Amino acid sequence: MTSTPAGSACTATGHPEIVSWVADVAALTEPENVVWCDGSAAEWDRLTALLVDKGTFVRLEGKPNSFWCASDPADVARVEDRTFICSASQSDAGPTNNWMDPVDMKTVMTEQYRGAMAGRTMYVIAFCMGPLDAAEPKFGVQVTDSEYVAVSMQIMTRSGAPVWDKLTAGTEFVKCLHSLGAPLRPGQADATWPCDHTKYISHFPEERMIWSYGSGYGGNALLGKKCYSLRIASKMAKDEGWLAEHMLILKLTSPSHEVRYIAAAFPSSCGKTNLAMLEPALDGWTAETIGDDIAWMRFGQDGRLYAVNPEAGFFGVAPGTGAHTNPHAMATIERGNSIFTNVALTDDGDIWWEGMTDQPPAHLTDWRRRDWTPNSGEPAAHPNSRYCTPIAQCPTVAPEWNDPAGVPISAIFFGGRRGTTVPLVTEASSWQHGVFLASTLSSETTAAATGNVGVVRRDPMAMLPFLGYHVGDYFAHWLDIGTKTDPSLLPRIFYVNWFRRGDDGRFLWPGFGENARILEWALRRIDGAAGAEATPIGNVPAVDDLDLNGLTVDKAEVAAALNVDPDEWITETRLIDEWFATIGGNTLPDALRDELAALKLRLSGRDLLGDPVPVRDEHFSRVRRDER
Repeated sequence: MTSTPAGSACTATGHPEIVSWVADVAALTEPENVVWCDGSAAEWDRLTALLVDKGTFVRLEGKPNSFWCASDPADVARVEDRTFICSASQSDAGPTNNWMDPVDMKTVMTEQYRGAMAGRTMYVIAFCMGPLDAAEPKFGVQVTDSEYVAVSMQIMTRSGAPVWDKLTAGTEFVKCLHSLGAPLRPGQADATWPCDHTKYISHFPEERMIWSYGSGYGGNALLGKKCYSLRIASKMAKDEGWLAEHMLILKLTSPSHEVRYIAAAFPSSCGKTNLAMLEPALDGWTAETIGDDIAWMRFGQDGRLYAVNPEAGFFGVAPGTGAHTNPHAMATIERGNSIFTNVALTDDGDIWWEGMTDQPPAHLTDWRRRDWTPNSGEPAAHPNSRYCTPIAQCPTVAPEWNDPAGVPISAIFFGGRRGTTVPLVTEASSWQHGVFLASTLSSETTAAATGNVGVVRRDPMAMLPFLGYHVGDYFAHWLDIGTKTDPSLLPRIFYVNWFRRGDDGRFLWPGFGENARILEWALRRIDGAAGAEATPIGNVPAVDDLDLNGLTVDKAEVAAALNVDPDEWITETRLIDEWFATIGGNTLPDALRDELAALKLRLSGRDLLGDPVPVRDEHFSRVRRDER
């Protein structure tokens, strides 16, 4: 790392735009020093030691090279109500995003930034989303006054000297400006988690620029993550003809050694990381991890969609993660080199959270740094507490996770957390029908964002909080992607729901490793080797179509998880009508209106008279008649 007094000449890069921009930011924010980060192990050691000395980090005894920290109680999750898409035109932001005129937002935030880094060090981090040797690498430069951000970016991105070497004059990059908003006066004691009560997370899609102020937490501060890889990248993808999606990427190998790759989109805290590190319950199947959160998909020369994971680390939700639910995540963090935020601290210098073990320790330090016992009456770890750990040390990481060409996707799964209505798995009859299903995706809200928990909201493609432009234009882009290749080469689309409950409130499906049974059925559907029943919403397997060997769950419960109730879906179509009405008549693609109208007709029985009729799309396999 190169440290200089603010205003001194830069030696890390000769890129004139970067040098000029950093000088302008330093003049505005008034840091005491400027550090050009090199991403080295020595830099990690120096910054983590500094964070320990400040009281922000506690060095763990139970895991090598790992640290525990606790945030300000008011800085614990994404702040969606303070997140803005500052497109030049309000209409381009659409109804699902907060918008402010970019000139007005810059005026407001410039005053927030003025002197905001006084008494602090400003860190300049060059990073690359995706492999450095990609054909078109996507670069960013983040300026921040947070050591926590600087070390976390070492885990989550390819960063430092190798990136500086690539950032030659004229190379495009995304400007990422971040400040905690907590200047230090001479002699003032620092907080262990500095932040401001005022927060702005602002995106300027036309300028490929991100400004963040006031938060030191997660996606609000690690600007390569949701801000760049989804909000800004989704606009890049629209402009350039690819997809930037909130998806895991998983490699599956069958007992006959056939390899397939899938992508899957779930809202936060709905099991995406668990599926990304799946331990299949089916004999002979193996699963390997490519990525757990974000997928960038582009067409290959063969006309198929290839997915790349742009990140280099996992930033996973901790509570609920344990040896039973996700043994591979536990093995990954056991290797150390990790940062744990807002989990509990054990008396012997290790970490704990609800769901890690059946029985909690007798005493802990909770996420608010208070004494905790099992009788405390509240969780020891915050529901959105996180582990930040390198993907390369995951025991199930696939060798090709870092392949710049990506991996070919055979199927895309969309899913949310619904207690009723949505069956365990549904196969779309076509790409357009699949886009319709994904556009109506809904889920019960979780603790990953501020606000009420347990409320059902639409979360199209699991991208609602992460869209960088108008949702209607986003749907149109998905539909357009489907016209860019032979339809037979497109991934098959499925809609899943692991969380359906019975009348007694219990989950009907065991989930976790058993979800491999649903993936296996879907892959057999692609091969034309598995049956399904035509329902008004799509093709759904009968119980006997699934491989349930070795599963002890009552088949009646599986049947209930697969059930399509027309009355519930008639109610659902009214809710979809309401959702589509919020998008606006001029921007919602007609193809999605047509799909909704067709669904209503099917539910009315006017095109499913008598015995179920097999449905056939010209590019998809025939559905088996129900011959029972």
